[in-house]
Amino acid sequence: MDSHERDYLIVDAHLSQEPEIGRWLWALQDARRRTMRVLEGVTPAMLDWLPPGHESSIGTILYHIALIEADWLYTEVLEQPLPAEVAALFPLDHRDEQGHLTPAAGFSLEQHLRRLDSVRRLVLEVYQQMALSEFRRARTLADYDVTPEWVLHHLMQHEAEHRSQMGALRMRAEGDIALS
Repeated sequence: MDSHERDYLIVDAHLSQEPEIGRWLWALQDARRRTMRVLEGVTPAMLDWLPPGHESSIGTILYHIALIEADWLYTEVLEQPLPAEVAALFPLDHRDEQGHLTPAAGFSLEQHLRRLDSVRRLVLEVYQQMALSEFRRARTLADYDVTPEWVLHHLMQHEAEHRSQMGALRMRAEGDIALS
């Protein structure tokens, strides 16, 4: 008998009373599951390893993913500033004077994952309570109009792009660390 677990490749709408929102939330969670697979076995040395140039570490990217998710939830979806308890999850400035992501070194993988989980719980809570009309209601900000539906699309794309970046960094870090 094959010990391989059978894959379940079916979109599930159970995460919301509104099936359409539930499907989007399932996709958001699927994106996170894929990110978690990239992070399996990442060591502390890999987490803070910096390649030559101005690239970011895996840890810095994880910090950035959580911060952007929180920012889009509060600024665009809820149309309010980050509450103090959420802002406290992000003690570092987002970017330095040159516009690069501020290095988020010294955090353990568990700390990064707790931050990601805390923000994701907030996202799920907000969206699970949302009516479909609110999900599709455009918010008018200074430079653009945006719906909560589009925000989920953006967050999935953002995480996928950075997941690829973290995978590449991991491979480079593994090679570099092995040589040292």
